[in-house]
Amino acid sequence: MKDYLKFYINGQWVDPIEPKTLDVINPANEEPFARISIGTAKDADKAVAAAKAAFPAFSRTSVAERIALMQKIIEVYQKRYAEVAEAITLEMGAPAWLAQKAQAAMGIAHLAKAIEILKDYEFEYSEGNTRIVREPVGVCSFITPWNWPVNQIMCKVAPALATGCTMVLKPSEVAPVNAYLVAEILHEAGVPAGVFNLVNGDGAGVGARLSAHPDVDLVSFTGSTRAGILVSKAAADTVKRVALELGGKSANIILDDADFNSAVAGGVMNVMNNSGQSCNAPTRMLVPASRHDEAVKIAAAAAAKVKVGDPFAEDTKIGPVVSEAQFNKIQGLIQKGIEEGATVAAGGVGRPDGINKGYYVRPTVFANVTNDMTIAREEIFGPVLSILPYKDEDDAVSIANDTVYGLSGYVSSGTIEHAREVASRLRTGNVHLNGAGPDLGAPFGGYKQSGNGREWGKFGFEEFLEVKAVLGYNAA
Repeated sequence: MKDYLKFYINGQWVDPIEPKTLDVINPANEEPFARISIGTAKDADKAVAAAKAAFPAFSRTSVAERIALMQKIIEVYQKRYAEVAEAITLEMGAPAWLAQKAQAAMGIAHLAKAIEILKDYEFEYSEGNTRIVREPVGVCSFITPWNWPVNQIMCKVAPALATGCTMVLKPSEVAPVNAYLVAEILHEAGVPAGVFNLVNGDGAGVGARLSAHPDVDLVSFTGSTRAGILVSKAAADTVKRVALELGGKSANIILDDADFNSAVAGGVMNVMNNSGQSCNAPTRMLVPASRHDEAVKIAAAAAAKVKVGDPFAEDTKIGPVVSEAQFNKIQGLIQKGIEEGATVAAGGVGRPDGINKGYYVRPTVFANVTNDMTIAREEIFGPVLSILPYKDEDDAVSIANDTVYGLSGYVSSGTIEHAREVASRLRTGNVHLNGAGPDLGAPFGGYKQSGNGREWGKFGFEEFLEVKAVLGYNAA
């Protein structure tokens, strides 16, 4: 077991003010493999003070200086790439192939996209006699989750660095080792002291203080809607900017003219990927009522092919879910689905056959689901798909929009025009047409209780900028 007991504050690794440790559990075997310190509000205050002191100088650095710094970060990150991927597998159970090809890769991808935007970004322009100036927002606090840990860290850190902000990161205490490695990478790359700070801790001890701190200008949070509400309330007294990327219960509308085999099977795999632990997973599959049984048969066959097992094994498709708490929550919701009358077409409660240790969940498909059932309304965050029949396209759109969430949506059709028309009616921040994958240049974020603000690309970049009008600037 390895210790990661220090915090990174003002360019140095320092001891917590009040020693308190927490074991980091490997979800594949339920055993501790690392240990971190749990900070307090005092540690958060110390980190914010460092970020505040560093802001005046860093905010005045040139674009060229920040590009050079971020290019160096990528260089160092690439040297530590394998360590980052392994840490993610150990702490949250992502299969090694997924950790290497996607989880760790997103860190470099967000840095590269921020550099690309920064190179051409117009920070100043004139409107008549007025100069419009975009300036860094200031000190930022980042509270990030465990499901796509490096992705969620870097989609905040990269644009913050690019725009000249300083920051304090509180990663998830459930999967914190990758963040520790990120801090080491940034230090080796030469990020100036105080620009980036890391304090481990829980939401009550560190997250709440970072949300409420009067010297924090922006708090960016990714996690559950319940926790996001608490962040907003804590931030309200200081009227700071708040960016929230929260839960989802995304609908996947498969239209009657779609390639049904491909769309249904692909939809199943999109849910199962990362053990269902993605906020934008298409967990409600909407199919024509006349083809419900056909869709169920395809989906059940696809789920049966999902190999669950050791995340370091080459043939593993999905590993465990992240923790005992998540495992128990998922099991409870699967049982709830059974009790409320949904049909189990694949999977069900309990671990997969032959596995008696680790937080492994059976890939589960529910049929005959109605949109008032708990499994259709609550975010399960596990490898669980609900299939809902619809009468016609108006009914499909109505069901899709009948949710408190609005993060993502999916539409499959035989023609792109048909898919576009249905997509235009969905109240979601993203819509994927005919299996389209992610786009780092596109804004990522939600409507309704899926959050506010946007991450990724130019929209995410601009979350870190304030707008100033300098009147009379061009007067003779």
